[in-house]
Amino acid sequence: MAKEIRLLVIFISFSSIFYPALSKRSSPSNITWWCSKTPHPEPCKYFFSHSHHHFAPKHRSEFRKMVVQVAMERSLNAQRQVRQFGTNCENKHQKAAWSDCLKLYANTVLQLNRTLQGLKSNKRCTDFDAQTWLSTALTNIQTCQSGSTELNVSDFITPIMSSNLSQLISNSLAVNGVFLKHQNVSYTGGFPSWLSRNERRLLQSSSLQAKANLVVAKDGSGNYRSIQAAINEAARRRRSGRFIIYVKRGVYRENIEVGLNNNNIMLVGEGLRYTIITSSRSVGGGSTTYNSATAGIDGLHFIARDITFSNTAGPLKGQAVALRSASDFSVFYRCSFHGYQDTLMVHSQRQFYKECYIYGTIDFIFGNAAVVFQNCIILVRRPLKGQANVITAQGRNDPYQNTAISIHNSRILPAPDLKPVVRSFNTYLGRPWQQYSRTVIMKTYLDSLVSPLGWSPWSRGSSFALDTLFYGEYKNFGPGSSTRRRVKWRGFHVIRSPTVASRFTVGSLIAGRTWLPATGVPFTLGL
Repeated sequence: MAKEIRLLVIFISFSSIFYPALSKRSSPSNITWWCSKTPHPEPCKYFFSHSHHHFAPKHRSEFRKMVVQVAMERSLNAQRQVRQFGTNCENKHQKAAWSDCLKLYANTVLQLNRTLQGLKSNKRCTDFDAQTWLSTALTNIQTCQSGSTELNVSDFITPIMSSNLSQLISNSLAVNGVFLKHQNVSYTGGFPSWLSRNERRLLQSSSLQAKANLVVAKDGSGNYRSIQAAINEAARRRRSGRFIIYVKRGVYRENIEVGLNNNNIMLVGEGLRYTIITSSRSVGGGSTTYNSATAGIDGLHFIARDITFSNTAGPLKGQAVALRSASDFSVFYRCSFHGYQDTLMVHSQRQFYKECYIYGTIDFIFGNAAVVFQNCIILVRRPLKGQANVITAQGRNDPYQNTAISIHNSRILPAPDLKPVVRSFNTYLGRPWQQYSRTVIMKTYLDSLVSPLGWSPWSRGSSFALDTLFYGEYKNFGPGSSTRRRVKWRGFHVIRSPTVASRFTVGSLIAGRTWLPATGVPFTLGL
């Protein structure tokens, strides 16, 4: 058990620097000393001096709560600023960027509040939970900035981005990262305490249609013709248990949203060939990448099974997301995701994909979640002339974030439209979207379409993040799996140790032992 617990810590590379410095003195005399040990000491000292936290903590755990509390106070202030800023919108691009930021800052407040309440109770969250929620809080702010850049309205958004909130959350991640060294997770029969025995039986049932709370059918034979209408009804009912929405076969042309407080939704289709949710928003059509999603999932514990999520904007429209998930403990089982650039946005939190099909061209699995793809088929499509294919673009922008993309026991193949011209386009496993990008591919079949170099810089000739990223390959096979001619970057690793590789498995990267059994979805815990 001790070994398994230690594996929950995923390469928190700078904690070895922070931890010894923090432990030199057991009773530091003032808050300046404590702040000096964080990555961003100046905003730490400034905001402590301008808050009601005027005393020095006696212990690291007390300092951790104080740091998160200050970040929480600043996030509430930033959220108020964002709300008020809406009256300044003068065009649809400004309004689109502002709308994203409003939602993302609300999510940041939620994540910081979850962390703070969990730390105060000492029982409601583990250190690993706290690191996940803090990672999400920071990712939200980055996403707000990215959206304004995409729509060329950065100057418009800048006034609400100057609160030092990112630095305060980064400090919280660093301080909490120390505690991950001493991770202590308890299990009750392999399940967390919040899961009832009755719910386990329900989720493992093979007859979910009969147990559905609502049925959606285009022909009018169900409770609703629209999936969003059923999701809204689930939110109105305010139940605490699992809410199953069964979606009969058909093509549903709509954008769906599962909101922040609409938890425990399970969306079940009649098969990925038969139940299809599709739309065509894109950055080229005036949306942000974030808001282009055909399906946007924020509520906790979301499950989708036997459904296709599609974005039909096409390659000429640029970024166009089929599914965006920021749902903690979300599961996608026997689903399919169709798009070109930016098909699947694994935005944040802990996610698991099993036996799924993912189609795309550029950065088509991207985001900053802690996510595992297991037994999936990744199909690379034909891009536009002069473009190269890139499968992943992982967005970790802080060294303490416990996030990564892990592809395990899967297959990477050319889609039917790429096969005839596969030699005309380069295909790479990934490129660094952010400074500490982290992606690992393990025990996966790599077809010959994969470039011998394996990985791509962010742009031609760029050295951005090549020393700080972590890209790894472990025991892959197939004609594209040879690592002899791979990139020579400092951040690329041919992983030979099972111990290192196991840090990116379901059991470690997403703490799957504690929550996946309840879903009824089959999975492999280790390598």
